[in-house]
Amino acid sequence: METSANVTLEQIDGSYAITAVHLKLEARIPGADQATFENLADMAKAGCPVSKLFKAEITLEATLVS
Repeated sequence: METSANVTLEQIDGSYAITAVHLKLEARIPGADQATFENLADMAKAGCPVSKLFKAEITLEATLVS
């Protein structure tokens, strides 16, 4: 698996805040189909304790590599 994150940092009311995070995940998982992979990736994103800390839009781009 390879994962990267692009973070948007903006100045709001005189201080800085993370306003968005775009996660990119590429994984090679033998035997997994695209639908199962996307479901598992979405579940991981929804349950991520770090994501719950941010008051920001968090998006996920998950790609299953064959």
